[in-house]
Amino acid sequence: MEAAPTGQRSSHQSVEKGRSRHKIPRDVETDIAYLYEVLPQLSQIFRIIDKIGEGTFSTVYLAEAQMTDGSRRMFALKHLIPTSHPVRIAAELQCLTVAGGTENVMGVTYCFRKEHHVVIVMPYMEHQTFVDIVGSLSFEDVKHYIFHLLKALRHIHKFGIIHRDIKPTNFLFNQQRREYSLVDFGLAQGTPDTQIELLKVVKAKAHKGGGSSKMVEESLGKQKLVPLPPNTRNPAILSSTKAPAKRPCPPSRIKHSKELLGLDKAPRSVFGEKNINGTNSHKPGTDKVEGLLLKTKREEVIPRKIVSSKHRSVPVRTPLNQKPKAPAVSPMLTCNCFMTDRVCNICLSRKQQVAPRAGTPGFRAPEVLTKCPNQGTAIDMWSAGVILLSLLSGRYPFFKASDDLIALTQIMTIRGSRETKEAAKTFGMGTGVYGSCCMLIFFAPSAD
Repeated sequence: MEAAPTGQRSSHQSVEKGRSRHKIPRDVETDIAYLYEVLPQLSQIFRIIDKIGEGTFSTVYLAEAQMTDGSRRMFALKHLIPTSHPVRIAAELQCLTVAGGTENVMGVTYCFRKEHHVVIVMPYMEHQTFVDIVGSLSFEDVKHYIFHLLKALRHIHKFGIIHRDIKPTNFLFNQQRREYSLVDFGLAQGTPDTQIELLKVVKAKAHKGGGSSKMVEESLGKQKLVPLPPNTRNPAILSSTKAPAKRPCPPSRIKHSKELLGLDKAPRSVFGEKNINGTNSHKPGTDKVEGLLLKTKREEVIPRKIVSSKHRSVPVRTPLNQKPKAPAVSPMLTCNCFMTDRVCNICLSRKQQVAPRAGTPGFRAPEVLTKCPNQGTAIDMWSAGVILLSLLSGRYPFFKASDDLIALTQIMTIRGSRETKEAAKTFGMGTGVYGSCCMLIFFAPSAD
């Protein structure tokens, strides 16, 4: 999560006026004090005003800084979690510096690092939340919104960047000034011909450890910041930085994101509480489909145990220089679990597919849900289409599923299952991925 571009004097004054009306919560003050403590240089330059965003991998703060020309500007400070891989951080910075700052794509101003703590500094843009605008935009406003979203996607795709987390909270929108900004490249990956060199490193060394924190630049940009006068800083917050340096990270760092907390205020998704992914779906007996699913899971245990007992491997003597071959299942074999309440042995014996699975539930493309190995920029276009669907229907979130299989079923309920089956065969999955959710599909009306 982030918050973003171009701070003008008018917006600066309106932000300051709005923030001064409410008192900063105690837990936010603790988080700000913690940030000042782990990165002391921030307290000499920025006056952190509030926390404006929180996600799984980062927390975003609103801050004020004085520029060399005497003016003051608002910035968004993105504090990355300390466990973020250095190569991943450097790749995000490179995406912002190479492709950002134009065509509705967020740019980067500075970067601060001390040990394993990194803060990316970006211009701040006042914006409305998607929940507040989803039911109020006219058809012309929707066309304008989608046009600028596609414009940003075309720009980053030209550089070979797959964003992988396109959603409303990552595309900031100021309705009054008609300003837009695509943010948060923390999950980005590169296409085979990407111009972002570090995205090639991310793809080659994903989840393998290693890397060096030297890849993270200490500062970026041409315009320089100057230390704030002592009387403009927040003395209450700065005084708390004298606490022990080994104080643990505040509990609020692991809270659910504000995006998820705000979903309760939004209109119900198309697949609401009474549907297959409702809020009461975890209570047995409240939904027929859920009851059948629970029954299926219990029944699956029996055939798996029978298979393991009947097909125990028998020791076979092989030459010392020859390794025994693992049993293989031909990908051409057709499974027999379609439209049944269990998964057949052919599907269970297939090699597990390994593929990137980044993204936010409700916005993941079918190739992500089915773990297709070759994923390109089309997954960003799918997510943009889901946003358009929300704007046209006035429903947010439009898709709301508890897991990938239910998400796939919801898509097929609206779009149809024929193309999904053909795509599964194209990627060498046969109907295995289909068999895993066949019972769900049975209860979902298809457009075929």
